[in-house]
Parts: sequence; C-alpha cells; structure tokens
Amino acid sequence: MHLVAIGGSDAGISAALRARELDPSVDVTVVVADAYPNFSICGIPYYFSGEVAPWQSLAHRTHADLEATGMNLRLNTFATSIDVAGQQLAVRDENGQLSNIAYDELIVGTGALPSYAGIQGLDDLTPEDGVHVIHSMGDTFTLERFLTEHAPKTAIIIGAGYVGLEMAEGFTARGIQVTQLQRGPEVLSTLDPELGALVHSELTDHGVEVHTNTVVHGVEKSDGGLTVHAERGGIRVAHSAEVVLAVVGVRPNTALLADAGATLGPAGAVSVDTQMRTGLPHVYAAGDGVATHHRLLGLTYLPLGTTAHKQGRVAGENALGGQAQFAGSVGTQVVKVFDLVASRTGLRHDEAAAAGFTPLTTQAIADDHKRYYPGAQPISIRITGDAGTGQLLGAQLVGRLGTETAKRVDTYATALFAGLTVEQVSDLDLSYTPPLGSPWDAVQVATQAWSRAARTRP
Repeated sequence: MHLVAIGGSDAGISAALRARELDPSVDVTVVVADAYPNFSICGIPYYFSGEVAPWQSLAHRTHADLEATGMNLRLNTFATSIDVAGQQLAVRDENGQLSNIAYDELIVGTGALPSYAGIQGLDDLTPEDGVHVIHSMGDTFTLERFLTEHAPKTAIIIGAGYVGLEMAEGFTARGIQVTQLQRGPEVLSTLDPELGALVHSELTDHGVEVHTNTVVHGVEKSDGGLTVHAERGGIRVAHSAEVVLAVVGVRPNTALLADAGATLGPAGAVSVDTQMRTGLPHVYAAGDGVATHHRLLGLTYLPLGTTAHKQGRVAGENALGGQAQFAGSVGTQVVKVFDLVASRTGLRHDEAAAAGFTPLTTQAIADDHKRYYPGAQPISIRITGDAGTGQLLGAQLVGRLGTETAKRVDTYATALFAGLTVEQVSDLDLSYTPPLGSPWDAVQVATQAWSRAARTRP
C-alpha cells in the first residue's frame, strides 16, 4: 500500500507518523512544498525575539528523524492536481520538472494562506520594499535578513491577533518601535473587549503604540520608507515606518481539493466528516484547509495547530482502514503578550447568542493563590453559560505570567468537552496548596459568581 500525504506541517506529518506507527510496512510519501518539514510556525515570533535560537531549534523533528520513521520526504515539491479516478497526484519539483505519484490513499494537509483583507498594495510591494508576512520558514528568513541588513527603528504591524501580538513583543525585544493597527474595538478580538483592554494596556506599558478601530486601506512606498493609509472614526489617517508586517488572518488553501471536486463549507474550507473523509474516494484532508467540527457550533472554520495535529492523526489512521473519529474542538487558545497571558475556550456571549443559546456572562477577579502567601496575582475571568440550562458555554481568562492561566483555561475546556454545567465546575475536586491555589480555585470563584448572577436574574 502506498499512502501519500501532502503538507510538511502539523496535519501532513501527523498523518504520516500515525500511519507508520500503526503499520511499519506501509509505504508513506510526504510531499512538502518547501525544504522545512515539521517546523513550528507557532514558534517563529520567539525566534525574532531571540528567545529561541538557532532557527533549527524550531524543528519538531529533523529531516533525519522523520526519515528514520520510514517515511519518504519529497521536499521542494508542489502538488499541482489530483486525478481522483486514476489515483494519481501530479507534482512539480524545484526545477520545474513535472511527474505523477500513484497512491492508494491520499491525505491533503495544504493548510492556509495569508489573507490581506482587501488591503491595497500588499500584493504589489515586496519584502525588498519592507512589506512582510509571516507564514512559513521562508518568510522568516526573508524578514530576518531584512532586519539584519536594514536595522529598521520603526515597524507597523497590521493586525492584533495572536501572531501580531507575539511579533509586537518580538520586534520590541529588538529595539524596534512598534505601531499596531487593529480593525476592531480592541486588540485580540477573540476576547471580549473588557479583557482585550488588559492586553492593550500591557502593550502600551511596553512601548507599543496601539490604534484600535483603525481600518487599513492600503500600503505604499514613501520617502520615509512605507506609509499605511487607514481610516479611524471616519477620519483618514496615515502611519509611516521602515517595515510593515501584515498579519490580518488566514484563508483556507483549498485550490487543490476544490479543483478535484471536493465540497467547500464554512469560510470556503473543505468539508470533511469526523473521519476526515472529503467525499472523494480514497482522499482525506486535515488541518487549516478544512472545516472543523466544533462541539458547540457544529461545522465551522477554526484553524488551530492543536486541531491540525489531531485531525492529521485521525486521517492517517483511517487511511489504513481504521475507524478513528475527530472528537471535535471547543476553540481553546492561549497567547503570551509580554508578561501577560490571555486565553479562551468555548463561546463568547455574542457567539453563544448567535448559536441559539440564552447566554449569561459574568466577570470575576480571583487571586491565583492564597493572598497571604507572597506573590499572589489576580486573574480576570469571564464565564458564559446558558441561563436556562446552566450549561457552561465558554470562559476567557487574563492573568500575569506565572498565574497558570493557560492550565486553568484547560480546566474549562475539559468541562466543555464533557458537557458540564457551570455548577458542576464548582463541584470539581481541584488541587490546593497555598503557594499555588486556594480551597476554591480561581476557576471556581468565577463559576460561583456566575451561579449567583443566574439565581438573581429576573
């Protein structure tokens, strides 16, 4: 049997590893568009900040490690089309040479592509002009080379999501003055603005100039380097810097599967079932190019590295005849911004309302451990639950680095996965010792505040 996986990132490599783990006799070929299989794209901002070095450290596994598992890597090879009936994958190598790879089962993990949100000039200006994206190791080397050769003192980051915030920290660590432009009312739009404001303050406390409610229309070269044209509150504004980084989101990379006849779903992502089948015979798909089964929302588009790893593993097992199921996502995410950690899982209030729930959202502030033990720090926690059934629907947390905010959001994520009510979270038997927690953990202080509000709700 010959299994072919397309994509050298989370989904493709996870699928190949799972297949080889289950059946060491299966012939596995992984088609990788560049020369950097199994590198941590999520770790790139920490390479720029200097916390991770050298760049080779970003590899989850080396080329040799991967080949030692028995898989065959076809690097710098681009998949151009799928002949579904003939079970052939057409590819083009780095020299432009075309060839076909026959497969018995195919797994597509082509991921996502940067989205420019209609911003004029981003397609025309190049990295040599100072306009960059961060989506691959190639992008990383290009930006690093620009920073080394030009030593810019000023940078504009378009977008204040996870990568934008991490890169703001990375640039600041290099002595670059950062201006951050965000379309929404607050940074980190995956959080409610009340908590996003805490992240905003952390940025400004570290010298980042943040402009929210700012819609970017275009970028152009100017005498001073680059000028970003935007609008804020109906007023045209312009910001100038020596380098511009655009991190405004991603879109699913679906051309290969769409051309082969796959069905597209939310956000134009490829529709798959919980076994990662595309509906095309012998063709599976996983990762940032596919729609995600969300345990509260149903089918949606939610590109996350953790999800891609799980989906790839399911696809790799099922391509060998297994019956594995992707159990679904609840959208658990976390980010470190300087000395602050922000996290979320499940649904925010407006998302819950749009999904047909009757949401009630409360906010509480609880110390990460007993206050009499030195170093206690507050965690701001917002809980969303269904006012009618009491079902936990989501949680958002912001706390200082060291408050175990990431692990506490995992408690909520586990509760969501299990379908617990808010009250049941308060009943959980959580650990306690004064240096690390309280008899009622911060997780439960927040759920108890929600329950009090629910009881007094008209």
